[in-house]
Amino acid sequence: MAETAKKKVLVTGGAGFIGSNLIERLVQEGRYDVHSLDNYFTGTKENHIPGATYIEGHTKDIAKLINFIPDLVYHLGEYSRVEQSFADLPIVWESNVAGTFTVLEFCRKHKIKIVYAGSSTKFGDGGLGRDQSPYAWTKANNTDLVQNYGVWFGLPYAITYFYNVYGPREISTGQYATLIALFKEKFKKGEPLTVVAPGTQVRNFTHVDDIVSGLILVGENGEGDDFGLGAEDGYSIIDIAKAFGGEIRMLPERKGNRMGSSVDVTRAKSELGWKAEKKIVDHIREFVPAV
Repeated sequence: MAETAKKKVLVTGGAGFIGSNLIERLVQEGRYDVHSLDNYFTGTKENHIPGATYIEGHTKDIAKLINFIPDLVYHLGEYSRVEQSFADLPIVWESNVAGTFTVLEFCRKHKIKIVYAGSSTKFGDGGLGRDQSPYAWTKANNTDLVQNYGVWFGLPYAITYFYNVYGPREISTGQYATLIALFKEKFKKGEPLTVVAPGTQVRNFTHVDDIVSGLILVGENGEGDDFGLGAEDGYSIIDIAKAFGGEIRMLPERKGNRMGSSVDVTRAKSELGWKAEKKIVDHIREFVPAV
């Protein structure tokens, strides 16, 4: 009996935090021929997974760089920091506007399903969050654009929304560090945990393993918008810092820092059987004694 051909999958941002974890799982499953397109802005070659193929370059050059037709594109390769996006506006525009438009055109031309990683920021503060930063605005508008490509051109798509992802390969230092990784790094060094005022901002911290499980389900069976992938328990930033223990130092308020978060995982749960299995408080409890 002939061996079933593997599904060709392209992951943009495949050398980044979430992309590398997705690629690792796809390779492990053995059903996929996995390729990454990454310009290594925040991704690193240390995140490469044996068994995947890596192509270096920007998403705006996807038509020149990808010489095969994938069966599925996971588009994760965008700029992804809220507060820093005010200072990085040209980079945000090139990645999240020019790059994503070109990826959509590539998918439209070849009739490829795209799984787009939207941002849960657009649901924050009762929907006001979509305009609170250049990052949030571009991501929210991209979800509209992906949906319109579905209507205008019949492009197969699914849109996911992540909620404050943590886990292996997070960026732990510098201006692009994620919160949990930053807290871990400071805790290990015996430094105060820095919390942006007022500290009562609520977030839904979701382990990357749960995100990856959701992405694969959406890639195989999801169609349309509103596949929220988030832990349903919300925690304030100050409570997360207190869970680590040690000294806490408050920082001034920052633009774009939404206060609330609204999680809707209805479609992922009811249609795909997905739910978040891991809890951030357990993750912290395991980490603290190990330091």
